[in-house]
Parts: sequence; structure tokens; C-alpha cells
Amino acid sequence: MGQGEALVRPEITLREVADGDLDIFFAHRQDAEAVRMAAFTTLDPTDRAAFEEHWRKIRADEDVTVRTVLVGGAAAGHVASYVDPELGKLEVTYWLGREYWGRGVASAALRAFLHVVTTRPIYGRAAKDNSASLRVLEKCGFVLVGADTGFSNARGAEVEESILRLAADEGTLCSSAGSPPARE
Repeated sequence: MGQGEALVRPEITLREVADGDLDIFFAHRQDAEAVRMAAFTTLDPTDRAAFEEHWRKIRADEDVTVRTVLVGGAAAGHVASYVDPELGKLEVTYWLGREYWGRGVASAALRAFLHVVTTRPIYGRAAKDNSASLRVLEKCGFVLVGADTGFSNARGAEVEESILRLAADEGTLCSSAGSPPARE
């Protein structure tokens, strides 16, 4: 960047998931490094029929809130909340295409999403070695409350995961350091 040039970030917004977004989301699941980092994925990320069925269920479930993350108008990924069927707790999840990693997009998208889904507490989980995802949750006020292990289809092994919680009285809704505001 030359002297006097400003770093310009495209606007980050959320919107309802459109049918055409699914092609982009499926392409994201074909990135082997992203799948390994996420750890807890489907058995076969290349199975398009299973992917379509999963998204049909997500979009029909009244307990799921899901939004497409847009960066400068382009679909970059998604952010969602759902009730964990085993624990009965509200959790948040997100996935961005690798081209959007490290740019503050996940933090801005999660910050905006936490204004859409205001139920607290809300939990987030990430593989213990997924420092980028853990940092996004921490920047948004989530605090470490536990750990677990689970079988990772992506890694073919048991993986440690960190469990974080955002309660009404914990932290602030995503520090804006390094992230532009996002709006729906």
C-alpha cells in the first residue's frame, strides 16, 4: 500500500439465504483445509444430495436462524444459530470462504448476527486448535466455559474442542477493533 492510500473494506451485511447461495456454500465445503480446520463436518463433504437435504432441513426448522454473509454484495458464507439437540442449548456457527479469512469478516458478521438473535446465553464451539475461530468468538464477548472432545469426520480422529458462552452480562457485543460495522 502506497503512502496516503487508505485501506478500504467492502461493506459487510447479512440477508436471508437465497437458493443460489447454496452453490457457494457447497463450494466452500470442498476446500480441504477449511474442512480440516472446522473439524466437525459431515462424513462426506462432496455428497451434494446430503448437503441439499441438510440445507432443506435447516431452512425449514423454526429453531434455526441463518443468514448469508455478504461482502460488498457477494455471498461470502453464512452464520447461523440452532438449538443443540443433545444439550438443548442455543449455539452459533459460521463458515466463510477462505478468500474472506483474516479480514475481519467473521467478526463483523457475527456481531451483526448477535443483534438479530438476541437470546442469551448463546454458545459457540470450535476445535481447540482453530485459533482464528476462537478469536472471533472472543472478540464478540464469548468466554471460555468448558471443553469437550468429539469425533472429527474431517480428521478421522477424536478432537478437543473449546466451548464458549455469551451471556447477557458477559463482555460486549463484538469489539469493533479492525472490523467495520455490519448490518442486516
